[in-house]
Amino acid sequence: MWGWLEMLKNDCFALPPGVDWTPVPEALDALRDRMTPVTAVETRGLDDALGRVLAEDAIARRSTPPADNAAVDGYALAHGSLSAQGTQSLALLDGRAAAGAPFAGKVPPGHALRILTGAVMPAGTDCVVMQEDVEAANGRISFGSGLKPGANRRRGGEDIESGATAITAGRILTPADLAQAASVGLATLAVHRPLRVAVFSTGDELCDPADDPAPGAIFDANRPMLSGLLRAQGFTVIDKGRVPDNAAAIRAALTEAVCHADAVVTSGGASGGDEDHIARELTALGAMTEWRVAMKPGRPLALGQIGQVPVFGLPGNPVAAFVCFLIFARPALLRLAGAEWPDLPRFPLTMTGPAKKRAGRTEYLRGRVLPGGQVEKFRSEGSGLISGLRWSDGLIELAHDRGRVEAGETVDFIPYSAFGL
Repeated sequence: MWGWLEMLKNDCFALPPGVDWTPVPEALDALRDRMTPVTAVETRGLDDALGRVLAEDAIARRSTPPADNAAVDGYALAHGSLSAQGTQSLALLDGRAAAGAPFAGKVPPGHALRILTGAVMPAGTDCVVMQEDVEAANGRISFGSGLKPGANRRRGGEDIESGATAITAGRILTPADLAQAASVGLATLAVHRPLRVAVFSTGDELCDPADDPAPGAIFDANRPMLSGLLRAQGFTVIDKGRVPDNAAAIRAALTEAVCHADAVVTSGGASGGDEDHIARELTALGAMTEWRVAMKPGRPLALGQIGQVPVFGLPGNPVAAFVCFLIFARPALLRLAGAEWPDLPRFPLTMTGPAKKRAGRTEYLRGRVLPGGQVEKFRSEGSGLISGLRWSDGLIELAHDRGRVEAGETVDFIPYSAFGL
């Protein structure tokens, strides 16, 4: 059983004393060590388990295949009945073995039995000769030499044996997992309840896309983006709308959100400016830990914990919010949801052009994959250019110690599909 009853430590985001700008790998290791599942476990049928996080190892009730069976249509026989060379000739028994209709008797030496794909191998047989290789006439079959022991036979339990772990806890269940569960006789699975995540944007300048914007106003792109990212991970989104740059309003929004959610994600106000009220109010609530992560794009993350509910304060610039969500918030939220910490695949690709880079921070560029193993970066690094997110296939990751990148050099590329997008 997963330890979902374990409570998060009150200092789950605490960093060691004296920490300044933390490299991305170290920051992720710190998050990994501090996150623990917080959602309850419930039993669901296979039709209701897709996308859920498996809470307990799924143990096979029966082996699959349950018994040795034929991989092709043909004739079942004992390999010991065959001669070493020359044409093989065996007597053909009456009857046949078919899937769901096994042969009741035993095939004696020197005989063969008609068998169809998926049928249980009859007693006395251990291989199958394909029907395309056989001539049948006058109650006998004949075929050439060279049939190998065990040919065209699927072993019972060669996929999974009874009592073995069919699916490991912590996995986000896919259609293939549901097929695996059904194949070993599991009609229900123990899964975590979906993580409930409250999301809101902060800023006096924000308005809804349907609004008539006042002078100086901008449409709120972060909230629909973050809500979409959260839903793509299988989380339940609690939309708390927009909150103005007002300390009392933001404190009220935070304290209200934690009453209904397992985690909170905000955008804007995460740094230390005059109107950065997320950071200020988390500090006032005694829950603030400012994570100064050495990365670009992204400013300091306002991470905090109100009671047992973690708060992820992301930057206000859309691209920075997008990247910080994928790299930091997403794995932590998945762990809170009961899933294993996700390891991202990185593919080595060749840059088509140069890229400025300062050693001492990890940088993420929007990239598009080209034929021949090449990747090009978006025309600008501006954190407000949402079009670059649509244009790109994933993120080019430039490591902490790396400097300027020249055309033709190899870089690591993380496709958006690795994030479930």
